[in-house]
Formats: sequence, structure tokens, C-alpha cells
Amino acid sequence: MGIIKKIKKAFTPSGSLSRLDVAARFTLDRHAYTGTMSKFHVAKEHDTGNVYGIKLLDKEKAKLFRDRFKGLNKPSEGEIGKSINDPLIARTYEFGFTTAGIEYILMEYINGPGLNVLVKQRNQAFIPFRLELIRQMALSLQAVHDAGFIHRDVCPRNYICAENLESLKLIDFGLTVPDQAPYRMPGNRTGTPQYMAPEIVRRRNTDQRVDLFAFGVTVYRVLTFEHPWGTTDTTGLAALAHDTRSFTDIRVHRPNLHPKLAEAVHQCLTVSATDRMDSCKRFLNRIREVKEEDKV
Repeated sequence: MGIIKKIKKAFTPSGSLSRLDVAARFTLDRHAYTGTMSKFHVAKEHDTGNVYGIKLLDKEKAKLFRDRFKGLNKPSEGEIGKSINDPLIARTYEFGFTTAGIEYILMEYINGPGLNVLVKQRNQAFIPFRLELIRQMALSLQAVHDAGFIHRDVCPRNYICAENLESLKLIDFGLTVPDQAPYRMPGNRTGTPQYMAPEIVRRRNTDQRVDLFAFGVTVYRVLTFEHPWGTTDTTGLAALAHDTRSFTDIRVHRPNLHPKLAEAVHQCLTVSATDRMDSCKRFLNRIREVKEEDKV
């Protein structure tokens, strides 16, 4: 049985809950975090006092994305999240529609900063934990790949740290697709431009190695607080440099970085997917000699 059929069998109809009356069940914080296709609230359940994250999808934006895959019976973000069970991935508890007809996903709430915030702040507090965080980043992404998906939006914004900064979890399957031939076809140009692999930009066939490229950019930023191509541009133009200019050797920023880690990051950033690091397992194996005392 194919992955999509397995997901549909697991969550239809049992995965489709009755319409959720958000106000009757939850108190939402006033501040909404706006994402690419949704708004995210911290939600406190009236009856239990439990705190969750609730993601409310923008109907039009979600439709535009799904229209790229007409006829393919693509699993929804909620179905994908519910199907991946790993301690380094934020859990999806429920998904469905609200009484107002808005698609929602009820998920684990992680009360800590996004990795993007730490990088932007050049925060020194998480430096002692960087190597462990990088390993957890790799393990979480490998779990997505082992489940048969391409995440398609690996970036610091989608890793959320614990309050003590010693651990993190991967979130957001809004752009995630099954790792199957119809979804690898050219034309799906979605993602975060600063982390986008050349084959996405140039509308070529894709596979899980686009995630390894984005992972490499993310690790580079975690280790240096800089972007491999030195850009501050967040538009689609930023991604055009990824196969027209060489990235800055990470050792320019971190001369004493362990050579095995530097080499592993560089291999994630190769223009050709054929030459690129092909799995997070291989990345972890490559850096197995790197220790905390190496002052990563």
C-alpha cells in the first residue's frame, strides 16, 4: 500500500473530527503569529488547562498551494503531521475544520524561541548546545525522510527550541509533499528563498536532497550567524545566487571549526544534487568524531 493510501486509511474518517468551536473549547492568546499560509495561536483548553498551539489556515493561500497537485490526492498538512511520530518533531493532535469553516491543526506547543530568533540575535546563550542541536536537527529531518516525505521548508524558523535551549523540535508541514515521482516534477517552486536548492529555483526535478541543501544553509547560519552567500535579501532573487556564485567557506567565519563539520556543511551546499550530501544519516556519520569540547 502506498504512503498516501496508508495516510488516508489511517485518518479518514476517524482522523476527521466534528467541527471545532474554537471559542467554546479554547482561550486564544491575543497575538497571532502569521506564517506563509496560516496564523498560529497559543490555545489554552478550558476544561483541562492544557496549552496547545493551534494553526488556522488561510483558505485562499492553502487552495493555491493544493492546486499545484490537482488529481494527486495529496495528503493534508494535518494528515502528514499526524502520521509522523518522533520525539524531535512537534506532535499533531487533531486536524479538521472549525465551525467557521476554517481548516485547523491542533499541535504541541513548545514554549521556547525559534532558532531563527537566536540566529538573528546572534544569541550567545545557545552556543554551548550548538553541536547537540545540530544533531537533533539532522535526526528530526531524517525522521521526515524515513516517513516518506520531503519537508520542503527546512529553515531556522521551523526549528523551535526548548526554554533551556538544550533541545529543539522540527515543525510545519505546510509545504511538505510525499517523496514520490509526481511531487518531484519541476514547477513546485515553494519554499523559503534563502534556503532554496538550485534545482527548485531552476525548475528541475527534485527529491529529498533539496532538504539537505536547506539543512546545510541552516547549520551554516547556526554556526556562524551569517548566510553562506552573505545576502540579506529575503525575496526570490536571493535564491538565484545559489548556483551562480560560490558560497563563502565556513572557515572564513569560523577558522577553528572542526574540519569534519566544515566539510559536511560544505557538501550539503553543492550546486549539483548528485554531489550533495544525500541523507542526514550520512551527515551524522560524517561528524561523528566531532565532540562538544571542540567548541563547535
